[in-house]
Amino acid sequence: MRIAIYGRPAPSNLTEPVKNVFAQLDSLGFEYIIHDGFYTSLQDFIPFKKPPETFYEELPAGSVDYLISIGGDGTLLETLPFVAKPGIPVLGINTGRLGFLAIVPEENFSPALVALKNKKYTIQNRTLLHVDASNNNLFGKYNYALNEVCIQRKDASTMITIHTYLNGEFLNSYWADGLIISTPTGSTAYSLSCSGPILLPDDSSFIITPIAPHNLNVRPVVIPDSYTIKLKVEGRNPTNLVSLDSRTEDIDSSVELEIRKESFGVKLIQIPGQSFTETLRKKLSWGKDIRNE
Repeated sequence: MRIAIYGRPAPSNLTEPVKNVFAQLDSLGFEYIIHDGFYTSLQDFIPFKKPPETFYEELPAGSVDYLISIGGDGTLLETLPFVAKPGIPVLGINTGRLGFLAIVPEENFSPALVALKNKKYTIQNRTLLHVDASNNNLFGKYNYALNEVCIQRKDASTMITIHTYLNGEFLNSYWADGLIISTPTGSTAYSLSCSGPILLPDDSSFIITPIAPHNLNVRPVVIPDSYTIKLKVEGRNPTNLVSLDSRTEDIDSSVELEIRKESFGVKLIQIPGQSFTETLRKKLSWGKDIRNE
């Protein structure tokens, strides 16, 4: 069984639990390759018996069976260019904070690796958003996102107007700081902080959530993920910001964005005993009585 390992060269990934992850991978007989940047930070921290194989840009289909992300949700999002098109399943070991995507706690990685070795897991297929920009090769060949597509003002002093169309039909002109188009996976990310609803991961919907709208009667809208969304932006500033998850680009105000469901998705590994509803309860402290603190 061959796996790829991705992580950020950060202090949170240079801990005893992370060292123990590699020790157990060796004891279980996993063959692994490590992202080049991550390995550079690990080589003086972990006593590898021999220098492992590394990768940098792509993982061709069939080259590995799984990818393990070590870090937080942001780290797992960075694995999309490696895993999405080849269809490589991803398991997230959480050394970060919140952990809606990287749901295996670093102190509880051992049962997860055993389950992976014994193939005792399920696969969750998560929807991606695809973005096309008129007259602009925005984000190159990685023009897709797992959480959200967001368009925001670049100048902090003025709002922007975002004309929004669904399947060619006018929906609304949002006068706001920006607009979020979210997947069900992204419903617990930026959209949630802007009062968007929470969707279950297997829901077939997108969420349109305004950021600080000027009109208080404007609310998030849930639409079928079969719809195509077109955005046209007006504002005093000639450029605005567009982000796909954690990647951000400037765009000219004349550029129109077309957003739809991507033809492929992302496969997230679900270990027995873990579920999205359990994650919601724990991460959002649902049912927790602060009087007992």
